[in-house]
Amino acid sequence: MNQTQDQLILVDLYDHKIGTISKSEAHCKPLLHRAFSVFLFRKDEMLLQKRARDKYHSGGLWTNACCSHPRPEEDLAEAARNRTILEVGADCQLREEFSFVYCHRFHEALYEYEYDHVFTGRYDGPLCPNPEEVEELRWVPFAELEQWLLERPQDFSVWFLTAAPKVLSLLRSRQEN
Repeated sequence: MNQTQDQLILVDLYDHKIGTISKSEAHCKPLLHRAFSVFLFRKDEMLLQKRARDKYHSGGLWTNACCSHPRPEEDLAEAARNRTILEVGADCQLREEFSFVYCHRFHEALYEYEYDHVFTGRYDGPLCPNPEEVEELRWVPFAELEQWLLERPQDFSVWFLTAAPKVLSLLRSRQEN
């Protein structure tokens, strides 16, 4: 990874850029940085990815189609689209829905403290998972996902547990209209 790819955007509580920092330093201290999460859906199903087991955190857990960090020189929406192509092979229009801040301590030297921008996109094409990022992909009906979240929250990444119910609510309300 080159130095530019390793740099993340530090932000304040209102998502104003206040600097840059290396990815490793941002995650070994609780330093708030910009991130994004992409949720892909088709009809009444959501695409889930099981993170590759050797990821530095949350390996083997189920989560949304794609999540990452924009780099200092990248537009947020373009970074989300490009990373979604890289991780799962899906290219589609994305819509920013909402954002939220979360902090999670994995252990004494590994944190996620992110200002997470959530995007959705409708996609029904072929998928090509990147094995460095993704162990498995699976389309899950909304109703099945809702039940799974209630019964086995330990199967999911921490950010997914916060964002998924909000995304499901948005998608269901659009189906009704």
